[in-house]
Amino acid sequence: MNAVPVSVIAFFAGAATVLAFAPVGAFPVALATLAILAHLWTAATPRRCFVTGFWFGLGLFGAGVSWIYVSMTQFGGMPPVLAAAATAFFCAFLALFPAAAGWLQARIPGGPALRALLLIPAAWTLFEWLRVWVLTGFPWLAVGYAGTGWPLQGYAPVAGVFGVSFALLSLSGAAWMLAARRSPALAVVVLLALPAGGEILRHVAWTAPAGEPFTAALLQGNIPQELKFQPDRYEKTLDTYARLAGESKARLVVLPETAIPRFYDRVEPTYLARLEDAARAIGGDVLLGVPTRTEAGAYYNSVVSLGTSPRQAYHKVHLVPFGEFIPPGFAWSLRLVDIPLADFSRGAPGQKPFAVAGQRVAVNVCYEDAFGDEIAEAAAQATLLVNLSNVAWFGDSLAPGQHLQIAQLRAIETGRMHLAATNTGVTAAIDRDGRVTARLPSFAEGRLEIAAQGYTGLTPYLRWKDWPVLFAALAILAGAVFAARRSR
Repeated sequence: MNAVPVSVIAFFAGAATVLAFAPVGAFPVALATLAILAHLWTAATPRRCFVTGFWFGLGLFGAGVSWIYVSMTQFGGMPPVLAAAATAFFCAFLALFPAAAGWLQARIPGGPALRALLLIPAAWTLFEWLRVWVLTGFPWLAVGYAGTGWPLQGYAPVAGVFGVSFALLSLSGAAWMLAARRSPALAVVVLLALPAGGEILRHVAWTAPAGEPFTAALLQGNIPQELKFQPDRYEKTLDTYARLAGESKARLVVLPETAIPRFYDRVEPTYLARLEDAARAIGGDVLLGVPTRTEAGAYYNSVVSLGTSPRQAYHKVHLVPFGEFIPPGFAWSLRLVDIPLADFSRGAPGQKPFAVAGQRVAVNVCYEDAFGDEIAEAAAQATLLVNLSNVAWFGDSLAPGQHLQIAQLRAIETGRMHLAATNTGVTAAIDRDGRVTARLPSFAEGRLEIAAQGYTGLTPYLRWKDWPVLFAALAILAGAVFAARRSR
C-alpha cells in the first residue's frame, strides 16, 4: 500500500470507531478498526506509524467531537468559517496523541505478537492518560468507554477506563493476529481469556448498600440555550423549576447546572425559601445549580443545598477552557464568541461531599465527571455520585449520549450509583454496574422520580486510581527496551 491509501484507510478507520461509542454503542466496530490500526502499525517505520496514527486520530476526533462546532456557531455566535477552523485545529491537536503512541511503539523492538498484544496497547494507554493532563486535559473518547455494557467493562473497577482501553487494544491485536495467521493459538487464547476475565469481574460486588433506598427526583427544565440568559425568560425559568420541585415528594431533588441563570446573591430570597420550605416539609434536600460570587469579584459555577440539612456549597474545580475560563493570552477570543459567564474561578480541590438526604453525596458539574481520577478522590468519601449538567450547548449532537456513557463508566469504576440532572438531556439514573435504570427523553421538560441507593466500600480503582495501569504500561515499554538491548 502506498502512502495515500494508508492515510485514507487510517482516517476512515478512526472515523468509524466513533460508532463504537454512545449513542450507537457498536463495540465490535472498535475491535475491527483498532485491529486495522494494529495491522498498519505492526511492520511500519516510526515515521509512518506517526502519520497513520495522526490520520486515525483525526478521523476519530473529527467525527467524534464535531459537536464543538455546534456549540461555537449555534450558541457561541462564532462565524462558521472561524468555528470550522478552530474545530479542525483542536481535532488535529488531539490526533497528535495517537500519532505519538504509534511512533513510540514503533521505536521499541519486538516481534508481531509482542507488539500487537502489549506494545501497542501500552503506548496507546500511556498517551491516552497524558491527554487527561495536557493543557487541563480532554479525556473524551478514550477507547475504554466503548467497552461500557460489554464484558470488558469488568476491568473498570480494577483499573479504570484506561485499563479497559488496554484490554480493548490487546483484544484487537489478537484479532489482527488471528486474521494475519500470526501465532493463531496465542491469539485464540487472548480472544477467549480477556472477555471471560472481564465477565467474571463484572459479577464481583465491590461495594455494599449503605442504608435503605431513598427517593430522588432529577429535574429537566428543557430551557433553550439561546433563551437561558434572556432577562424576559427569567421568571418563567424560576416557575418551571419551582413547579417541578414542588410537585415532588422525593428526599433528594436535583436541579441542573446553572438552573437559575442569576448570581445566587441576586436570587429573590422568597424564591429560595419556597424551594427550601418544600424540601423541609418532607424532610428532604434540594441541590441547586447556580452561579455564586464573592465580594472580591470572583465567581463560581456552583451547587448549593437547600432544605433539612445545613446549607452547603460546592464550587466547580475542573473548568472548561474557553467555555468557563479563558487561558492566559487568549482574552482576545472573547470578541469572537458570545458566552455568558465565560471566566469562572476555580473551586478549591478536595471539597467534602454534601451531607444531604441521609447520604454523603459527591457532587460534580458537567465536564468534571470525564476525569475518573478526580471523581475517585471524592467518591471514596461518598455513598452517591450526582452530576449537574447543561449540555444544551451542544444541541442534538453526539455529546449528550457520549456524556451519559462517561457517567456509566464512572459508576462502574467507583461502585456508586450516579445520578445526572441536565437541562435538556440526558437526565438519568445509573446503578453501580453501569446500567441506566431510568432516563428522561431529551428536549422535553420533566421530572425523573427514582428509588436511589447509596453504596459504601472501595473498589480497587478507588484505592489506586490510574497509577497501576500507568505503571504497567511504562513497565511493558521499558521491559521491551531492556530485553531488546540484552539480546544484542
